Amino acid sequence: MSDAIKHECGIALIRLLKPLDYYIEKYRTPAYALNKLYLLMEKQHNRGQDGAGVAVIKLDPVPGTHFIDRFRSTHQQSIAKIYEHIFSHFPANRKASDNPVADAKWYKENVPFMGELLLGHLRYGTYGKNSDTNCHPFLRENNWMTRNLAIAGNFNMTNVNELFANLIQLGQHPVERSDTITVMEKIGHFLDAEVQVIFDKYKDQGYGNKEITDFIIKEMSVRRILTRAAKNFDGGFAMAGMIGHGDAFVLRDPNGIRPAYYYQDEEIVVVASERPCIQTAFNVNFDSIKEIKPGYALIMKKDGRVKEEMILEPQERKACSFERIYFSRGTDKEIYAERKELGTLLVPQILDAIHNDVENAVFSFIPNTAEVAFYGLIKGVEDHLTLEKVKAIQKNPKMSAAELEKLIHWKLRIEKTAVKDVKMRTFISDDSSRDEMVSHVYDVTYGSVKPNEDTLVVIDDSIVRGTTLQKSILSILDRLSPKKIIIVSSAPQIRYPDCYGIDMSRMYDFIAFRALIGLIKDQGKEQLLQDVYERCKADDENPPAEPVNHVKALYDMYTDEEISAKISEIVRPKQIFADVQVIFQTVENLHKACPKNLGDWYFTGDYPTPGGTRVANKAFMNYMEGRNERAY
Repeated sequence: MSDAIKHECGIALIRLLKPLDYYIEKYRTPAYALNKLYLLMEKQHNRGQDGAGVAVIKLDPVPGTHFIDRFRSTHQQSIAKIYEHIFSHFPANRKASDNPVADAKWYKENVPFMGELLLGHLRYGTYGKNSDTNCHPFLRENNWMTRNLAIAGNFNMTNVNELFANLIQLGQHPVERSDTITVMEKIGHFLDAEVQVIFDKYKDQGYGNKEITDFIIKEMSVRRILTRAAKNFDGGFAMAGMIGHGDAFVLRDPNGIRPAYYYQDEEIVVVASERPCIQTAFNVNFDSIKEIKPGYALIMKKDGRVKEEMILEPQERKACSFERIYFSRGTDKEIYAERKELGTLLVPQILDAIHNDVENAVFSFIPNTAEVAFYGLIKGVEDHLTLEKVKAIQKNPKMSAAELEKLIHWKLRIEKTAVKDVKMRTFISDDSSRDEMVSHVYDVTYGSVKPNEDTLVVIDDSIVRGTTLQKSILSILDRLSPKKIIIVSSAPQIRYPDCYGIDMSRMYDFIAFRALIGLIKDQGKEQLLQDVYERCKADDENPPAEPVNHVKALYDMYTDEEISAKISEIVRPKQIFADVQVIFQTVENLHKACPKNLGDWYFTGDYPTPGGTRVANKAFMNYMEGRNERAY
């Protein structure tokens, strides 16, 4: 229902721990790893939908042959396009021999993308144009196998300018300022340094270059490379990397903001942004999948050793709560339970809003992503009804059979009040005409509401900008002629920008912020905006070691209920007849429902890193200066 939030990126990495012939013999296909990577990517297609990419490294390649293959696409069906390209290289009529070793050797030498180390990425764009060249994995190429680097990740850095300046000081000349390129070049610099130190050590001992390459592969410390490269990173990140000779890693930020899970057995190591895709692709149970610890990297050496090692000192865990509310698939065992609980915890607020008149209330949800929270809401209201029935019986134990039967059959009214016409598209550029067309994207179920009697309660997973409510949804629901429409958000009010992965960076985009500004102006307190602006500007010019989120002082002047009431006023279209009330989840209940993911900065302004606080202040400055641009 709410305006769409850009999804998180998704990563998928596979490391085969056995020779290729093992999988050909056991699974009767040379494409075992490619097929599994395809599943991991498709099962995470809820994340990045702007493009995708795949890179594959062949271990121990024959000299003179290509050992890194990559293909990226921004096609509407990008994963399918990539795999169409990959499998176009497979021979159409080649029959497997009775010798899996010979088959494996032939495929590795003759067919691209036939390797033991695979990296897939699903992209959503927050920086630059959406072209194939902006899709991960990114490659840093070199004639030395051990200096090649492929990077893909789910991350945003808040201090790209600082990291860029560090590269200049190191003597580099980066061709872009994007955080992906900057991070790759930073890691690449220390990869080069690591290789050079080992090379010089053995060169001084008189070894030849080919022998030294073997020493580099064995002695390279990925942990040391990452520790040196990541010490100044400020942001949320789960970044995967592959080094040309076969080492690989997945590094997670010290607050655990961005998710990363892995599974390992004697055949394979697999890493992904979500747990259920691993469960599905490899048919393994929940408990066998581990979460990469915050500040740690899962490091896979070419010789098959796999170890989780600390790279950055872990900080307070602030895993993104939006992963639980909206981004990650609800098929995860824990996330499913948490989303239901988010719905259940809203029940007291809803009962208060309908004055406990459940009999004249109709419950529904929009969009489909709110369905699980809806189940929790319904369970909570049904539990309330059960208690009411018990109280009624206790109060009148001698009620007649007819009264008892009526009481027992008293049930909630649940309806599918709005249905999206997925086939309808709007190609009109004129704003007024387009708004009129958008208002017909949803169809209502006529007769599902008693006109002028019922209150319609509709739950959504989150409300960000409120423009879809204002321009279409509320008008659509008003066609049913309810007495009142209550819109319920399973997430708290989104008040502050995100800078760790979600594309929510402009303060005035948020309906909660517009409500705050409205309240301030209603009361003639505009000078407070200027005061906060001056404090933000002073910190921007002379950054303190521990920045303060000055915008919080403005929100502290009002209760959550006052801001919600103003939101209700803003989003209610003038032409509708029903009263409108918007209810939001409380932060306290969010933490109860999602106790392991306490990252709540978009709701509270409490950022886990200094860079996040600076972004919030910068976003407010941009608003005050009329600058419609990202704050990082």
